[in-house]
Amino acid sequence: MLAAASAAHPREACGILLGAGDRIHTATTARNVHPEPLRHFEIDPPALIAAHRAARGNGPQVLGYWHSHPNGLARPSDTDRAMASGDGRIWAIVANGAISLWVDAPNGFAALSYEEEGG
Repeated sequence: MLAAASAAHPREACGILLGAGDRIHTATTARNVHPEPLRHFEIDPPALIAAHRAARGNGPQVLGYWHSHPNGLARPSDTDRAMASGDGRIWAIVANGAISLWVDAPNGFAALSYEEEGG
């Protein structure tokens, strides 16, 4: 996620978090198709559909999504809050070389702690 965010700068990078249970195993990168990618993100719909299809076929589950804040903080922005659906998915936000994890809870975002394996 950090490398993808750096490569996309100054645009927002985005992708899908895949795993099982409460463990993220993979963070994929997807094309940001939002018409204003300098300030917003929208995961490429075919990539999202493919991830959900794979999950239904015994592939890794779609646990959530990630995106970068090229000029911001690693926490949900007002735009993120407006886009949130309260579906319980995980959102990872990358900014200034840091990653933070959040759960999209019915009453708003709640911070999650995480530990990288092997580190």
